[in-house]
Amino acid sequence: MRLLEERIIREGRILEGDILKVDSFVNHQVDMQLMSQLAKELAARFASEPITKVLTIEASGIAFAGVVALELGVPMVFAKKHSHLYIDPDLLMAPVESFTTKNTYNAVVSRRYLSPDDVVLIVDDFLAAGRALSGLVDLCRQAGATVAGAGIIIEKAYQHGGDTLRASGLRIESMARIASMDPAKGTIEFTS
Repeated sequence: MRLLEERIIREGRILEGDILKVDSFVNHQVDMQLMSQLAKELAARFASEPITKVLTIEASGIAFAGVVALELGVPMVFAKKHSHLYIDPDLLMAPVESFTTKNTYNAVVSRRYLSPDDVVLIVDDFLAAGRALSGLVDLCRQAGATVAGAGIIIEKAYQHGGDTLRASGLRIESMARIASMDPAKGTIEFTS
């Protein structure tokens, strides 16, 4: 989506460790008008699917997932990164390694919120190595839910997580796909 690519070029910052900071409009300060436009595009791409739930993982995917769920007219569920005393004890759980923190945590969702009757659209802000997305797919499979696909704001295509997941049969629709980033030059190249 050209609008998003232009915004990434204008406001994105490339940091050490292959990090793309888009915190001025995606995942710290959130441009809700942009999220709305992205959500409309994603909903159109999945219009033929009978989606019943939108699933994401805390925290930075929540804003986008909420707008997508609103656009589709379905509930949004988010996997928590830690179980808490107040969460339902009957949990679905999948280990997830964070690309940015290099930590592994358990993503958890109450079985009350994902069931075999659900057709799930998984939504997140970034797709790099694919570990968070794989964990969310695993949660859906544990619940017996059908995964319609995944909607991603920014995919780092050069890290091949999306390629691996697509090869496994997962439909992934990314709003922007980065082919390369050069921190020395501050340049970002996109792919289709």
